Amino acid sequence: MLLIAIPWLLLTSTGDPAKAGLVTLCQALPYVIVQVVVGPLIDRLGARRISIAGDAISAVAMILLAATPGPPLLMVMLCMACVGAADGPAVAAKHTLLPGATEDAGQPIERGTGMATVIERAATSAGPLASGVLVAAFGARTLWAVAVLFAAAALIGVTGPRAAGRSHATRPGGYVRQLRDGAGFLHRDRSLRAIVLMYVITNFLDQAFLTVLLPVWAHGHGHGVAFVGLLSGVFGACAVFTAAIAAWIGARFPRRTVFLAAIIVAGVSRYVVLAADAPPTVVLLVFAAAGLGSGAACPIVEAVEAERVPDHMRGRVRTLIVAWAWAGIPFGGLAGAAMLTAGLGTALWACGAVYLAAVVHPGLRVTWRR
Repeated sequence: MLLIAIPWLLLTSTGDPAKAGLVTLCQALPYVIVQVVVGPLIDRLGARRISIAGDAISAVAMILLAATPGPPLLMVMLCMACVGAADGPAVAAKHTLLPGATEDAGQPIERGTGMATVIERAATSAGPLASGVLVAAFGARTLWAVAVLFAAAALIGVTGPRAAGRSHATRPGGYVRQLRDGAGFLHRDRSLRAIVLMYVITNFLDQAFLTVLLPVWAHGHGHGVAFVGLLSGVFGACAVFTAAIAAWIGARFPRRTVFLAAIIVAGVSRYVVLAADAPPTVVLLVFAAAGLGSGAACPIVEAVEAERVPDHMRGRVRTLIVAWAWAGIPFGGLAGAAMLTAGLGTALWACGAVYLAAVVHPGLRVTWRR
């Protein structure tokens, strides 16, 4: 919901795409910085505690923002920075719990990552669609709904099974030593390095696309925020379908082949269809196909990560992967605004070409089964 609501509210109230990109930078940069240092804390204190604390802090920040009529840009920037710094560790903590829960259930890792993707994609389907409708109807008051959802996430963590959040035994060494161990492990693993490089490039491009290029395309073609939300919602809904299939029978298929086919459809097609000035119906169909590809590709990558990282280092390595994956995101919105100087069509074609190269690379470098 934040991905749609905040940039659109700023774009429509100020008419300046650069301000939408600036607020995105304020959220994403703390997200990256905190991810770098929080990993050992997750391993020491337990993922459950970190998840609860992060969600609660984000809820408070959103309440402050929602309760202030016409908040100044500086306040929006500070609140979004607070959300980024708190939400990053909370998200990483939830992912850290997944491999152990899947193992305890006696299921293949593809089933755990597939089911997690189903839930996440269902949220990313309903969230943007609801955000588009709510922003169109209620404007900035939509932020109250975001605050309530953060608070609900914290409450679920408090009332959930305590055993699932227990901390792992860590090897001897201080905090800095444990950070170095996690970074060294990530650097030595060729497959993880290739996946991280893909994350850096594709997340940077997706941020430019979702926060600037797509809204500008929609605005320029006479479409409102509801259509932007519909595109994101359809993308997420279709991803739910293929992620459910991956959870059910994904372990039977060759990972490399499915990944390459799915990720190319998921990423490149969205840039191409907008650059080609396709009619809205075609754009909607292409976003649906892209969602199908995304739902199939994500559980595979998550499974590879989970298999290659030892239990006692999951917090450290996972947060470092996310930190690298988000390294370009703080600048994606600003880069999207800068790319518009060359024209929207040129920016979309260039992003599509770079995206293609980025997703083909891990297909050649990753050892897909351990």
